[in-house]
Amino acid sequence: MSVVKQVRKREVFGWAMFDFANQAYTLLIITVVFGDLFTRVIVADAPDYRLGNLLWSLALAVSYLMVLIAAPVAGSVMDATRSRKRFLLVSWLLTVFTTAALYLVEPGLIVLGMVLIVISNFGYALGETFIASFLPDLGPPERLGWISGFGWALGYVGGLIATAFALALLGDVSADNFERIRWVGPLAAAFFLVAALPTFSLLRERGPRRAVQGRLQLTMGLRRVGRSLATLRQRPDLRDLFISVFFMMAGIYIVISFTFIYGSQVIRWDESTRVAMFIVTQVTAAIGALAFGWLQDRAGPLRIFRFTLVCWALAVLGLFLTPWLSEQLTGLLQRPIQPQQVFLGVGAMAGLCLGSAQSAGRVLVALMVPGSEAGRWFGFWGLATKGAAIFGLMGIGLLQLWLGLANAILFCLLLFLAAFVATLRVRLPARAH
Repeated sequence: MSVVKQVRKREVFGWAMFDFANQAYTLLIITVVFGDLFTRVIVADAPDYRLGNLLWSLALAVSYLMVLIAAPVAGSVMDATRSRKRFLLVSWLLTVFTTAALYLVEPGLIVLGMVLIVISNFGYALGETFIASFLPDLGPPERLGWISGFGWALGYVGGLIATAFALALLGDVSADNFERIRWVGPLAAAFFLVAALPTFSLLRERGPRRAVQGRLQLTMGLRRVGRSLATLRQRPDLRDLFISVFFMMAGIYIVISFTFIYGSQVIRWDESTRVAMFIVTQVTAAIGALAFGWLQDRAGPLRIFRFTLVCWALAVLGLFLTPWLSEQLTGLLQRPIQPQQVFLGVGAMAGLCLGSAQSAGRVLVALMVPGSEAGRWFGFWGLATKGAAIFGLMGIGLLQLWLGLANAILFCLLLFLAAFVATLRVRLPARAH
């Protein structure tokens, strides 16, 4: 395996710009605006919105199931045909067009909304896997932590710009404001379309492209997936890392998909706190991704990965205890501290972990697999993360039907603890130190 000797700065910027661009989809559609719009306005099963929450979980889970099936095969085909940019291009355009079509979803058009979320999130999640497969080509092993952290940090800057503009332009999520807020889909699509253009002009495809017929590509991909599964049994370190990533991402997907729904339904925050939470989490996530990316190259990505998992567990516990913490702080400080103020503090802690945990996981995979097989193994990284999304989102969707969203959030705590335990036997190869 040839090892990259120096950082390819031009390509790092182009690669990171895809993170910058796709955060518009994550934040505007999944986290901040459309998820809340879907549960409270499109489905509108007040007062507790349990059906809306369940259908939202179901739509996302179906999209991740499609990724789970497609990503490893696509990754293997990309390695064999040297066509990562082509696959990335298709996933990007699919996301852009179906996200723009969310404008057509009106109150009561639940099926249309679910179908468009399934397809757009499928394209987005595949693209996330495809872009990650370029990481080993961008610099030497000892600089991948910084490069990955830079990508996540730039992503949060992009999300901050896109969402701040959307919140200022479109206003609050409510039935009364529907004719303005419905433009969130086209706005997210336009941002993703334009901001990702540098990726396709600056990022290079390495190795000679090989033309293989579609049917042979699929057969080849399935065979390589089978060989990879056999290889995993012989590589317990990589297997345990994927298990840890599975549990971690199950918790993170719940947080990404339900934080603003939780704030609206459980904490019952006002509009100013919703905006403040968005700003706080984006800024702290960017800082965390850069700072922990720098630390990964010095303390080691495995130590940082474990540390962020502990921080995640504490953040979820703080989320569950927000009302109690509000009461305790009110008594201690002798002045009223509202639950939504505590929620902001918990959000800052979660933000610090958000990009850093995912960045460290991405680096660990890059350090443990050959660069020539990056597409295949990042396909399995995609399989682990999207399988986690299905498990986590369906788990929280069913648990909140039974226990309510406020209690069901403790499921995340168990997931992050399980992710930490799974790392205890992971050891990095000598070349990664």
